[in-house]
Amino acid sequence: MSYPEPIYGDGKGEISATYRPADTVPNLQSRTGSATHYLATTHTTHGEFGLYRMDMAPRAGGPATHFHRSISESFFILDGTVRIYNGERWIDTEQGDFVYVPQGGLHAFRNDSDASASMLLLFTPGAPREEYFEKVAQAAEWSQEERTEFFIKHDTYWTD
Repeated sequence: MSYPEPIYGDGKGEISATYRPADTVPNLQSRTGSATHYLATTHTTHGEFGLYRMDMAPRAGGPATHFHRSISESFFILDGTVRIYNGERWIDTEQGDFVYVPQGGLHAFRNDSDASASMLLLFTPGAPREEYFEKVAQAAEWSQEERTEFFIKHDTYWTD
């Protein structure tokens, strides 16, 4: 396997890095106290990846078993215990643990503990997940047709 074809062609380099301080206010705050930080969106990475930090409140739960057809999803646990379903069984992941789910891989995650938990979510290639995070809580109020359209648009296929 080799490196991809170069995207940047100038031999001088450029000033183009972005910086997001740790104390930046979350982009999304839920009623339960969970928060999502948009660290690197598909827009800022030109579609290469999306990186998000999820700070989950105690007993925050999480999504049911699902898969994605066009994006992989990776989980890196920063703090606490996150239960991750790897398609076969639930694993209690802890600080420093990593789980990679390729396209088509069944997975789910949740915080069932009495303590908060925090993790990084990496989607590759990048996908506009922000709208998904911002609107998924409203999906229960929509018609079946609206929910189906929303989840297909956001490459999320439920198995439960």
